[in-house]
Amino acid sequence: MRTLGVLAVLALALAPSPSPDDLDQRVAADQTVTAGRAELGAGHVDIGPRYHDGEWTVLVHDDTVVPAVWRSPRDAVIRVPDAAVQDVPDDPAYAFLDQEPGTPVHVIPQTQDPDVVWVGWNTQDPGVMDAVARGVTMSLLGVQGPGALTVFLQSGSLDAPDVLWSSRQPYPQPVWVETNTHTHANWVFARPGVYLATVEFTAELAGGVTVTAREVLRFAVGDGTTADAAFAATFTNPLPSAVAPDRKADPPERGSHLLTSGVAVAGAVVAAGLVWVAWRSRRVRRRAEQEEQP
Repeated sequence: MRTLGVLAVLALALAPSPSPDDLDQRVAADQTVTAGRAELGAGHVDIGPRYHDGEWTVLVHDDTVVPAVWRSPRDAVIRVPDAAVQDVPDDPAYAFLDQEPGTPVHVIPQTQDPDVVWVGWNTQDPGVMDAVARGVTMSLLGVQGPGALTVFLQSGSLDAPDVLWSSRQPYPQPVWVETNTHTHANWVFARPGVYLATVEFTAELAGGVTVTAREVLRFAVGDGTTADAAFAATFTNPLPSAVAPDRKADPPERGSHLLTSGVAVAGAVVAAGLVWVAWRSRRVRRRAEQEEQP
């Protein structure tokens, strides 16, 4: 048993991280907006804007089914199981998590884990790409939950992690996203329970009209948290005003959180894969040790 456990850890540690091609996708213009509640616990899911028949909406792009469909965030719960538990790295670069090294947290990783839902965002709806002049401002307006929620990117240049959103920081928290961008990040939930995250997507259309829409994302974190509890929860915290794009200014610099298709499909996956493999290896090692105990 001990030998098999060690081999399993080594196999994961040596496994290649997903290639950038995993982020290369196209969103069809005729994809259905489906009704009915769904619990999304594995596979690929994106959040993003859709512009159809003059209506700007925020939807969940569900790629866990074939063919892929759009869902209202009100009808979708994102399930983060205990299989997603990882230990906080013993590295000062992750001090922004405000957790002691070794503390278990639930993580939706930037690189895909077949045991955990893979959540990102995209601005690839054909209606969005045709109508938006430059890009989209994606903002976090508030989080309700039993602990902190942190969303960060790990770049491919061995730089420090880039924190995009943190429920410990003031709102709103805007991120500029160019059109035709598909990005995944690390989502870290400090404690199990129901989390509600209010997000807003705002853009200036080619004709100069500003459109905006906001929705609440629902997460059921931990095996003991039910989807029914997440559907029943209501976001009650006060929200800041809408985050309108600056029509005169250029998109923000990278330090102000600019996400482009290059960021999504290039080197970000490499270092993220290394961090994820290290975290996942610790998790598998812990499981193996538990299995060895009589």
